[in-house]
Amino acid sequence: MKGIFISLLLCICLNMSGQPHKLSYGSIALTNLHTDFPFGSFSSLVTKEYHPGFEIGTGFSWQAKEKHEWFQAFRFGYSYHRFVQHSISLYSEFGYRYRFLKSFSAESSLGAGYLHAIPDVDVFVLKPDGTYKKKTNLGHPQAMACLSVGVDKKITSGGTTIFLNYQQRLQFPFIKSYVPLLPSNLVMLGVTFKLKTK
Repeated sequence: MKGIFISLLLCICLNMSGQPHKLSYGSIALTNLHTDFPFGSFSSLVTKEYHPGFEIGTGFSWQAKEKHEWFQAFRFGYSYHRFVQHSISLYSEFGYRYRFLKSFSAESSLGAGYLHAIPDVDVFVLKPDGTYKKKTNLGHPQAMACLSVGVDKKITSGGTTIFLNYQQRLQFPFIKSYVPLLPSNLVMLGVTFKLKTK
């Protein structure tokens, strides 16, 4: 639970720092996730099995010019990996965006935050009488770090864009005794839209 409070505190501090940074956009995306080594399953994210999820987000620009932008994003997501886990994530990313042509841009970002992992298997405990009892498993808190790259295209004059992002995610500690670090590859297809500000 510490991770949730740290992530929320980070969001609050960034928005109460006295800087004129207001949340300026929202986003929603569908995702697909595979566990694999870094950059090890890029093609299979769109050609093999589907592990569905979604992400919603918001953010602001630290500094924006005609072609260059430094941004901060805050994201909440859910992903289901059959026979492995349900994962709920809350994290922030700091990144750089470069605009080229008239309506395209490319970006890269680094992020970290909280991930709550709920195993997608039944867990049993051995009782003193030699029988097994199903254990209630509400999951466990973990940390996550990520590296993302992506492209987007402006599709309306109001600033709505469609984007495709690839994210390499590290989840830890997954299973302390023998899998301390779980790498995952995630693809995101979604839409970003401007938020109305006063």
